[in-house]
Parts: sequence; structure tokens; C-alpha cells
Amino acid sequence: MTELLLVEDSDDLRETLAYLLGREGYAVRQTADGAAALAAVAEREPDLILLDLMLPELSGAEVCRRVRAASDVPIIMLTAKNEEGDIVVGLELGADDYVTKPFSTPELLARIRSALRRRGPRGEGEPQGRLAAAGLVMDVDRHKVTVDGVEVRMPLREFDLLELLLRNAGRVLTRHQIIDRVWGAEYYGDTKTLDVHVRRIRAKIEADPACPRRLLTVRGLGYQLAE
Repeated sequence: MTELLLVEDSDDLRETLAYLLGREGYAVRQTADGAAALAAVAEREPDLILLDLMLPELSGAEVCRRVRAASDVPIIMLTAKNEEGDIVVGLELGADDYVTKPFSTPELLARIRSALRRRGPRGEGEPQGRLAAAGLVMDVDRHKVTVDGVEVRMPLREFDLLELLLRNAGRVLTRHQIIDRVWGAEYYGDTKTLDVHVRRIRAKIEADPACPRRLLTVRGLGYQLAE
């Protein structure tokens, strides 16, 4: 059974979400603070973490940072703040996605399914192996990326995004195409999630992320990985 770790300091919301997620067939562990969340992850890594951004004492952002330093487990941030800066902070720290309170149950479930689908085993017959372009080499089976011969760490969502771009090196992919392939057709959010992940990848593969030569923006369309 798929296990979710729900980290939320509001007792009412936490219990409600745990009930709704349990009804959907998920096993749900619950914690109300950041320290307990880290202990729960250390004890047994869940399949996905639902993480409130505003937690007492140890913030959700700090929990995200610490978890991401050691694990690629999907993290969906839950936040009452809708300011772009707060959302970007969570994504910059390695969260895979976010939902802004109040959110609908179908929206949250769609985000969870999308994140789990990307982490799950690849379908039979899906091309894997070795991909290379623009000084980048990706070993898909070993989840390994090297840039000019130097290995860099890529969390799952960044890896999936870079894999898509490598498979289509030289082609312009629209934001809609990328989101559909990486986040799934059920994705409810806007494109800022994609843009933040692109920025994170550029920080790892570009000599000067402010003047990218590998992962290019095609104004008005989307992104292109140089061949």
C-alpha cells in the first residue's frame, strides 16, 4: 500500500486530510511538527510527503531542505500563502509541487497521483539507457547525470525534466508539452513550477546560469536543450 506522510500542524485539517486520503486507499502517517516529520522519515521513508510550509519551531521549508539533502522522495508543499515568493522558496528547496490552501480534494489527489506516477517504475518498453547532448550525459537506468564529466545530483523531478529535454535535444518544447509529460495531464498548477525547476537545473549544468548556453528559453514558447 502506498504510504503518505502528512505534516500539518492544524489538527482539524490534518485529521480531515488523513480521512480523505485513507478513503482513497493510501496509508497515512501523521505528524504535527517539523522535528517529528524528520524522525518519521528517518524511521521509514514514505512514498510521498505532504508538507505544510508554516510549521511551529522547525519550518516546512527547513524540513524540505533537510529531507531533500538525503532523499528524492516526492514532496508536495501545502501552504496558506499564495504569494509567488513563498511558493518559489519551497520549490527552490526541492519540493516537487505545491497546493495553496484552500484547495479542493480532486486537485490534491491529482497532484499526488502525478507525483507518485513519476516516481514509480517505468513502463515496459520505455526507452532508457544512455542519453547525451551539450556536454551532458545521463544514465537513465542508474539515475546518474554528469556535466562535462562531473557527476551532479538530480532529484526525481529535475531528472525527469532533464531526461525529457535530452530525449528531444535540439527541439523546442512548449511549456504545455513539458508539463503534460513531466507533471501529467491532470496537473492543475501554473507554469511557475516548471520555471523554478528549469532554474534549478541551470544552476547545475550551466557555467553561468544567468546566460545559459545549454538549456535555452525560447521566448513565448518554452524551452530547448542545445544539441
